[in-house]
Amino acid sequence: MHTGFKSILAAVAIAAVAATGAARADIVGENVVYEVNGKPFEGYAVQNTGFGDNQPAVLLVHDWDGLDDYEKQRATMLAAEGYTVLAADLFGQGVRPETTEEKKAHTSALYGDRGEMRARMSAALEALKARDGVDPSRIVVMGYCFGGSAALELARSGADIAGVATFHGGLATPADQSYAQVKGPVLVMHGSADTSVPMSEVAALAAALDKDGIAHRMEIYGGAPHAFTVWNGSRYNAAADVASWRTFLDFLNDTVR
Repeated sequence: MHTGFKSILAAVAIAAVAATGAARADIVGENVVYEVNGKPFEGYAVQNTGFGDNQPAVLLVHDWDGLDDYEKQRATMLAAEGYTVLAADLFGQGVRPETTEEKKAHTSALYGDRGEMRARMSAALEALKARDGVDPSRIVVMGYCFGGSAALELARSGADIAGVATFHGGLATPADQSYAQVKGPVLVMHGSADTSVPMSEVAALAAALDKDGIAHRMEIYGGAPHAFTVWNGSRYNAAADVASWRTFLDFLNDTVR
């Protein structure tokens, strides 16, 4: 097991123990099926009932692999901090691409149909808002890689969310869109050595957010490549992973606590 992965798991354990101070921390996860235009999608919801009702929440969006154990583990880490989380499914129930060709096909279809991407993101957001114990006015949307693009797409739609964050996400803005309707602050966490999403796209996004007067923060990790948070991936960067996670937790604390 990667030493960085061990440190992350240790941090989760410490957070879970700390949460038991006055009340026992009970983290409960379950699959959640919801529909988009009559098609079923299956996300994963997790909540720490030890934090009581009216919890702030996070809509977590997967990368081009589709929803898998990685997103579920990240969701559990957030639940240990007192957030209700729905790890969304943007591909459809039972659709979990395995080959590079399949992953490209599913993501390209949504990049080519932004209306459909928004519909799937909006449905996941409503499924999260509808869950017991969630404060619908305190929801942050975050995503990894492709999921970062989807999170920004939802924000540009004017969705009623408290903030949006991306981890090594796609940052390009479609030519016919702007950030004028974004409701909350934007956090971008990116690696300077990301060849999939170059620093020129980071700069372009900053300019677009400035133009529309949207509060934002961009944290750049020197030498970190694309997908730097993926624990068992060949491009994993432990320093950038741990630093970006702490930054995200601070962002959540400042935005929805």
